[in-house]
Amino acid sequence: MPDFEKKILDYVTRPGYTPLREKALLKKVGGSKSTSSEFEQAMLSLQSRKEILVSDSGLIRPVKKEGWIAGIIKKTSSGAGYLIPHHKPDDIAHDQRHAGDLYISERDMRDAQTGDEVYATVINRRRSGGQICGRVVEIIERASTTFVGTYFETQGEGYVHVDGKIFNSPIHVGDPGAKGVEPEDKVVIDILHFPSKNYLGQGVISKVLGPHGKPGVDLLSIVFEFGIPMDFPDEVLEAAREQASLFDETRLGNRRDLTGETIVTIDPADARDFDDAISLKQNERGHWVLGVHIADVAHFVKEGSTLDREARRRGTSVYLPGRVIPMLPEVISNGLASLQEGQVRFTKSAFIEFTADGVPVHTEFVNSAIRVSKRFAYEQVLPIVQGRDEEGDRVSAEIRELLKNMHHLAMMLRKRRFAGGALELHLSEVRLTFDDKHRVSGAVEREHDESHQIIEEFMLAANIAVAEGLNDRGLRFLRRVHPSPDHQRQIEFAEFVNALGYTLKKAQSRKDLQRLVEQVHGTAVEQAINYSLLRSLKQAEYTDEELGHYALAVEHYCHFTSPIRRYPDLTIHRLIDEILERPDKGKGQSPQGLRQLGHDLSMRERRAESAERELTKVKLLTWMIDNRITTLKTMITGVESFGLFCRGVDVPVEGLLHISRLGKHDYFRQDAAKFSIVGERTGQEFRIGDFLTVEVDKIDLDRRELDFRLPRPEKSGKSKSNSKSKSDQENSKRAGKKSSRASSKGKSAVKKKGRKVKSQRGKKKKRK
Repeated sequence: MPDFEKKILDYVTRPGYTPLREKALLKKVGGSKSTSSEFEQAMLSLQSRKEILVSDSGLIRPVKKEGWIAGIIKKTSSGAGYLIPHHKPDDIAHDQRHAGDLYISERDMRDAQTGDEVYATVINRRRSGGQICGRVVEIIERASTTFVGTYFETQGEGYVHVDGKIFNSPIHVGDPGAKGVEPEDKVVIDILHFPSKNYLGQGVISKVLGPHGKPGVDLLSIVFEFGIPMDFPDEVLEAAREQASLFDETRLGNRRDLTGETIVTIDPADARDFDDAISLKQNERGHWVLGVHIADVAHFVKEGSTLDREARRRGTSVYLPGRVIPMLPEVISNGLASLQEGQVRFTKSAFIEFTADGVPVHTEFVNSAIRVSKRFAYEQVLPIVQGRDEEGDRVSAEIRELLKNMHHLAMMLRKRRFAGGALELHLSEVRLTFDDKHRVSGAVEREHDESHQIIEEFMLAANIAVAEGLNDRGLRFLRRVHPSPDHQRQIEFAEFVNALGYTLKKAQSRKDLQRLVEQVHGTAVEQAINYSLLRSLKQAEYTDEELGHYALAVEHYCHFTSPIRRYPDLTIHRLIDEILERPDKGKGQSPQGLRQLGHDLSMRERRAESAERELTKVKLLTWMIDNRITTLKTMITGVESFGLFCRGVDVPVEGLLHISRLGKHDYFRQDAAKFSIVGERTGQEFRIGDFLTVEVDKIDLDRRELDFRLPRPEKSGKSKSNSKSKSDQENSKRAGKKSSRASSKGKSAVKKKGRKVKSQRGKKKKRK
């Protein structure tokens, strides 16, 4: 057996080594497919002993010098920040007060930015309060070198204010007018030199998106900011068209013909890709046989093909307000694979047998062909189940009976799931509405009634059944895991709940947590507690590790039900094909790269979620500007030393009410134990969950920030003074540096630092 540990270490520590990914390194050290399992075990062993480091993008590096700590940078608006270590050394792991993160001052940050992977060292200095400090010594990998921002000119030079809060200073982009850019245009830039404490950043404009505020530019800005692929390459579109030309619905081969069965779909009214359908019968034993029929994307997208490589690169469909960027070309996603009413479509079916009281006893997988009998929108289902619809003869008695049985079984499964310890949060989800010109007309909360729960329960049941089936066969596959939360975070959440007047006996008990969620449902603190609980939990991810799913309270779980829009589901479908073709010889997915694939797909999923969240925020703030929204009823959702975070009740946007805006005649301070801010003179208290009417003070679209102030008192006829009261000055001085709204240095920053930028460019010319 090759000594892979020695070979790997020898190769990655050789002079001039360029970081590689696992697949390339396997070849370099003389490995092959047959020895990939031993290679991966060696990699895991070296990682656990901290002799090698695998970056977030999968690049393998030797661990540098003793005492160097690898991690991810998270900067604050002041320019300082924190290193979140991959592995916490003992000297900082026990620093429970700060969760083992390393504080890095602005002067010790070098030019590292939020999201960058770096090496840092502990330095002989501590913050007031005792937190351990560090210094960045080397950048391992940049989170991004491409950014979006607004172009402006000053003193005969071009600059860009980058969107968001990643940079406090503008980026110098050279002579004005490059690529025909005009002031106030949104542009894409590539960073040549990142900004640091003493120097402005330098970049080059790579694309002009259009004038700030022009329809569609906000969407393009987000797409480029997050690096989301939009248009499909010609060869991918051609491959999709070829699959369409080859598809013959009459050639079923070994597929089970279910085209005569009563099968329905239930989806949002505006859905275009239908990837799941349902059938339900009772067998001779009185057991329920649930059929979950999923679009057979694997039939069209073969592993290693042009379509497969593009789907893997995208990882997921991206659902932005007013626009869907699909994982697969629409010929497949909305055509060949979509389970349209009345059309023969190829599917993978999971038949799950339940006892009369909802206990699963058997699962069967088959490749099948179906013809959907009826398509329903969610809004149509409950009226039929409850016998109050007006559909008349348009819905047959057989389908009515099917829907009622589906509702009965789903509610039974749901009850059993929560009895088994499953956890479900009540989080409001925003859906934007648009007018006929595709401008935002408002926002509403998404419905989640029992019609949604029917499909949710059946999809969960199928995902669990498939994962357990693959696990029972000893196959290695891409799991969807949700690790158990950190104990310290559970304790902090319990303290938060107690401060709000609720009792959480066991923070580690899912049943106690769910009982709390139900107890606060419909109360003023519901959203505050639910969001706080969410923040205390770890993120779900894709991996081959058997970590279980904490929120669902199951040991084995995977994603099987949405292969049109999620690549992990496609990998599971291919395993099912392997089982069906070779029942006794299936080995599961190759260990080579499976864990890295899971990591990559998890990152793409989070990228899509972040893009949707940011564009929703931009569109809501734009709508507020266009409609001159000046006053909002809000609820306090967060309390910090610098102010209050408030979320609109009718308009679901969150903004900051800075502590200096709480009153001119009092000195306010944070009471961390009560999660409140209290006035020392008046005793006035602002707590999480309190409702508060606020005025809009400022909206900054580029930084995506909303600032509030308390309503001004009625005019009394006295002349207004421009001077601040003493207490107001104290509040501003004390909290100014901590505000989440870092002041943009703009032109003043250009004037202050321009000389240094020019001298830096001059030195480069001399070196050349």
